[in-house]
Amino acid sequence: MKNLTSSVYSFEKLRNEGYLYVDKTEFIWNLINPAGESYFLSRPRRFGKSLTISTLKAVFEGKKELFKELAIYDKSYDWKPYPVIHLDMANCDIQTPDDLVKYLQDMLENIAVSFNLQLRGETLTGRFENLIMDIAKQGQVVILLDEYDKPILNNIVNPRVKDILQVLKGFYSNIKKTEKVLRFAFITGVSKFCHVSLFSDLNNLTDITMDYNYAAMLGYTQEELETYFTDWIALASKQLKMPQEQLLPKIKAWYDGYRFHEDAPRVYNPVSLAEFFTRRFEFNNYWFSTGTPSFLLELIMKSKFNLAGSLATPVGGSFFNAFEITDLDPQVLLFQTGYLTIDRAEQRTIPFTTKTIKKYYLRFPNQEVEESFNDSLLAYCTNVRKQDTQELILKLVTAVGTGDADSFMRLIQSVFAGIPYLLHVKDEHYYQTVFFVICDLLNLAVQAEVFTSSGRIDMMVAAGDWIYVIEFKLNKSAGKAMEQIENKEYALKYRKEGKRIMLLGVNFDFNSGNITDWIKEEYQ
Repeated sequence: MKNLTSSVYSFEKLRNEGYLYVDKTEFIWNLINPAGESYFLSRPRRFGKSLTISTLKAVFEGKKELFKELAIYDKSYDWKPYPVIHLDMANCDIQTPDDLVKYLQDMLENIAVSFNLQLRGETLTGRFENLIMDIAKQGQVVILLDEYDKPILNNIVNPRVKDILQVLKGFYSNIKKTEKVLRFAFITGVSKFCHVSLFSDLNNLTDITMDYNYAAMLGYTQEELETYFTDWIALASKQLKMPQEQLLPKIKAWYDGYRFHEDAPRVYNPVSLAEFFTRRFEFNNYWFSTGTPSFLLELIMKSKFNLAGSLATPVGGSFFNAFEITDLDPQVLLFQTGYLTIDRAEQRTIPFTTKTIKKYYLRFPNQEVEESFNDSLLAYCTNVRKQDTQELILKLVTAVGTGDADSFMRLIQSVFAGIPYLLHVKDEHYYQTVFFVICDLLNLAVQAEVFTSSGRIDMMVAAGDWIYVIEFKLNKSAGKAMEQIENKEYALKYRKEGKRIMLLGVNFDFNSGNITDWIKEEYQ
């Protein structure tokens, strides 16, 4: 049984030291043929991007012996060594443009030394261009750029982020300027920034982020899990005393679910799987161990973003395009950083025409991501500490499942009471989002913005023998909320479910930032 690792990103080390490697070299071979192409690929953090870069480096350095018994080994390829420029931005922890210039300057110095060259030129951009051209005298150049967007994402709320972006734009533009001497270029990152901000000088890149042919190049498919991890699955089944037919669906629910094309298979997070197998088969939140970016939580709570509604409302194809640093969309960021993924796609006909458009529904990839994100969001916007979440959940589930709407609402009140005043947003969707997050943490069946024949229900929550039909109002009254539920007959939708139905009208007050009153009524 081969060893597993979630911290070794060197392909050479993996192969030489006998670690398990899931063969992705068929994708690599397709990428490098024909010559002269430049590619861009974005994937969530800790998803195998650095290992892919390392694998490409080993190929272009001609280290064929490392690939024995892998798909690429017997392919038609000459294994000719090329000079490789590896730009690794993963450790670029800077806060000013000057710091970034120094970091990049030091990187170029090290690369020049490795090729027995000296840097020429006065400016950072000029030196990089000259370095590429000088290295090209030794052969066609390969450029591998890892985590290109790290300096931007680390400073996304920094007032000087635009200046940082300009430094990167000028530096990266050399990949386009020198394309005539390039054998291959490959750029990875977490996000996609629009062409007018960063990619305008890189219009030669082929973006394979949402390409069906490369959707499973990173991450593991179900088939790969069951093929490569056979021994580990058997051991987990034995130690957990759980038959494999029960174990595999549970692993899938926790760590599978990422989809990078609507027709492609879903893939597992590779780091989470390795952690699960090597940490005594404990189902836990491993991908989130490095923390949810605080800027993302801040953006969600301050931008009037309707998280609940976003999961119920489809998006168009343009949603998956790059975004601007000056116009941050929380939903786009959640998708690009791996918190949301494609659930399904639907073709829709435009009324009175024969034209069709494709709409996409999004969802949390799996239980690991959903629980951890909601934990982090709840802790960020309330006084509920992560270590206290489970006790709160137990009390809330007990109240909801027994139809004790008053206790449920009082507990929700206590949560809202801890939200800092500065986070209050004068918008009904803000309160609905927090309410949704709390219900979602309970693992309840919760839906927001539920369409009916007469309107749209703010929220539906199902627990045990109960279905709750909930309407929210802001700075009005619970009576107004209940009046809407009854006038529009929202409960009719659930009469055939065979469960008891609780109608719940809720009013929030902006000044207090809390629930002021509620009305409950069992539907007969």
